[in-house]
Amino acid sequence: MKRDYFSHSSKDAPRKHLENQGGQCIALVDARFLVWLAQHSQTGTKQEALNRFGLAHFLTEALGQTGLEVDVKRIYWYSEENESLDVDGQIVRKVLSHDLDGGISLLKSLGQDLRRLADSKACDHVLLATDDERFLSIIDDAQLTGMSVHILADEAARSMAKLHQTDPGWGRLLSQADRRVVVQPKALAEILQGASDKETNSVQEDPEVVRESITEVIVSWWDDEPEDKREELRDALHISRGIPQEVDRQLLLRMRHRLTRALSLQEKKMLREIFRAVALGTHASEGQQNSDPLTSKPLMEEPI
Repeated sequence: MKRDYFSHSSKDAPRKHLENQGGQCIALVDARFLVWLAQHSQTGTKQEALNRFGLAHFLTEALGQTGLEVDVKRIYWYSEENESLDVDGQIVRKVLSHDLDGGISLLKSLGQDLRRLADSKACDHVLLATDDERFLSIIDDAQLTGMSVHILADEAARSMAKLHQTDPGWGRLLSQADRRVVVQPKALAEILQGASDKETNSVQEDPEVVRESITEVIVSWWDDEPEDKREELRDALHISRGIPQEVDRQLLLRMRHRLTRALSLQEKKMLREIFRAVALGTHASEGQQNSDPLTSKPLMEEPI
């Protein structure tokens, strides 16, 4: 049975693909809400020190799961605590404790930043991490400028009808989002509870070992596909710079299971290059030309 990878005509495929890939995203994160999101399904836990080194990558992955292949360019981190951790690409905003002012300082600080981003058209997408319904009108104003505002959510967002009954305020806020970006509390907790040592986070596996693992996963997946599906994929690759999003997500998920971690941005580029080579039958010759998989020039620039 023929399977459709594109719901539009072949002539529109490259354009639609690039539309989904384009743009930059800035995340505005209420630290108090994010900790709650990581812990609310657990009991007897208290987060004392937060590791934010892997947060941008985690949020980028979460956006990718909704079909938005955009990078989180910068994170604005609104915290009641005195943050001592400096992370590249993250700016800390100190706000008063929610117990002291009911979240008014957070509302003003984050709301002002969202307005300025929208007015200056600084980015195409904003990922908002908060559960405060008072942001509704501010979000609406930003969207009217053409900006897309997405909201981080828990599993409850998968059943909006039920959520509107059990938590109407949270439901109204999520209904305003262009996309609801659902994350698993356990995965988020693992990111925030990791070691906050830069050296620990910078440890990387041997690039050649990673390349071999990626190749094995792709070849295995490709060999399992029926011939008509392979032919359809080859046709799609000839007219598009990227690879079908559903295939991309399947391969990224398999690699997460294989390596027990998410791929880095460079490794994701390498995965897409290897997939194209395997699908188009040029993998053997390319493997000989590129002895260093992470430093050699890519065959084709792919959106991350």
